[in-house]
Amino acid sequence: MKPLDKLIVVFASVCVAVANGAEVFVVQDVPGYNSWPMIQMVGNRLVCAYSRGTGHTIAEGKRGVFARVSDDGGTTWLDEVCVVNDPSVGEVTIGKGLDADGAMLLWVRRWGVEKGHDLYRTKDGVRFEKISTPSLSPMPMQITDVFAVADGLMCLWFATDYSTNLCSSSWGTLFSADNGRTWKQTAVESNLPLAELPTEPSAVNLGGGRLLAIARSEKCGKGCQFQLTSTDGGATWKREATNIRDVLDSTPSLIYDATTKIVYNYYYQRGEKKLRRRIASVDAVFGNPCAWPESEVIFEGREEGIYNAGNANAVASGGRHFIALYSGSGRATSVFVVLPVSANERRIEK
Repeated sequence: MKPLDKLIVVFASVCVAVANGAEVFVVQDVPGYNSWPMIQMVGNRLVCAYSRGTGHTIAEGKRGVFARVSDDGGTTWLDEVCVVNDPSVGEVTIGKGLDADGAMLLWVRRWGVEKGHDLYRTKDGVRFEKISTPSLSPMPMQITDVFAVADGLMCLWFATDYSTNLCSSSWGTLFSADNGRTWKQTAVESNLPLAELPTEPSAVNLGGGRLLAIARSEKCGKGCQFQLTSTDGGATWKREATNIRDVLDSTPSLIYDATTKIVYNYYYQRGEKKLRRRIASVDAVFGNPCAWPESEVIFEGREEGIYNAGNANAVASGGRHFIALYSGSGRATSVFVVLPVSANERRIEK
C-alpha cells in the first residue's frame, strides 16, 4: 500500500480512512464482534490477540479469545488460533507485554458466572500456556499492559462498577518478582468517584525510577485524560489532569523511545471516529501534564454507533509503530492494525 495523503480502504463491511501516509491491514474480519485487540512483538513476529462474541458485551459465554500472527509486518496473517473459549464465561483480552525472557504475556478477563483474571504466556503467538490466576481484592475490572521495572514486572489495574453515585472505585499496581507467576496487589487510591478514576491506563518506564502513565476518563467526553507519574519505581504515584480533551472513552496506549526521549500517545476518539496521536518530549510533559502538543489524526473509522470501535493498543518495532483497534457495527466488527508513517519523519515539539 503506497503512502498517500488520504486513502479510503474498504475491508468486508467496514470502510476506513487512513491519513498522513499511514497504512492499514485487516487482522480479522470473520462474522462476529471481533474486538478489544492487544498487539505485541515477539522477536520478529507480530502477535495480535483479540476477543470475539456476538455484540458489545463482556460476559456472554459465546465470547472467547483468539490470536493471529504476522511474519511480514502485518501485511498477512496466519490462521487463527484459540487461546481460550470457556462457554460458561466471557473472555476478553485486557493487557499484554513481555516477560524477562522475551515471551509474550497476555491478561484475559473471565466475566460471567465467575469473575477473575488469567495470565497466559506464549513464545510464538500460537501456543499459549496459562501461568497465573492471582487472587485479587478488590477485584479489578481490568489489568492493563505489562511493563518492566527495576526488579520485576508491573501492571496497573482499576476496579469499578461504573456507578456515578458512589465513591467505590480504586486503582493501583500489580508487581511480580518471579516473571509473572505470582503477583502482589497494591492500591494507590481507593474510594474514588467514577469521575476521578483513571481507567485503562498505559504506562512506560522512563528509567531512573520514573514511570509515566496516561489513563482514560469516564466523564463521557466532558473530561480529559489523566496523567500518572512515579519517581520511585511505582511505590508512590501522582495523578493529574492533562490538556488532552479530544477524547470520548478513549483508551490510551503509550510508546516511549529511550534514544530520543520522545513519548507517543495513541488513542481512539469514539464518536468522532478518529485514531489520534500526540508526540511529546517526555521531559516537557512529565512534570507538566498540560504541555501535551496538539494531536494528529492517522485513521478514521466508519463504525455504526459510538462504542463499536476503539481501544487502541500499540507496540513499536524497528522504528515502526503498530496500533491495533476495531471498528464496525453492533454485531459485525473487524480488527485492524494501523502503521503510521515513521515517527522520525514527524516534527516534535520540544
